[in-house]
Amino acid sequence: MPIIINLDIMLARRKVKSRALAAYVGITEQNLSLLKSSKVRGIRFGTLERICEFLECQPGDLLEFVPGDSTQDDGDTLD
Repeated sequence: MPIIINLDIMLARRKVKSRALAAYVGITEQNLSLLKSSKVRGIRFGTLERICEFLECQPGDLLEFVPGDSTQDDGDTLD
């Protein structure tokens, strides 16, 4: 997938646990885990906004485009 999700990196930089982020954003830890592993097809802007707000970062800090194979997988949209 050409979009890389760097959420683990931002969590480590901010020294934040996934559980705290999930609680703040209002999503389950399981959904956050799916997002971290790039197993989702999309993310709502509201969810992205809350993540960026909590981690004090920009969307570009979390998402990276890497040109290459654009294979599709059966991931879900994250609410």
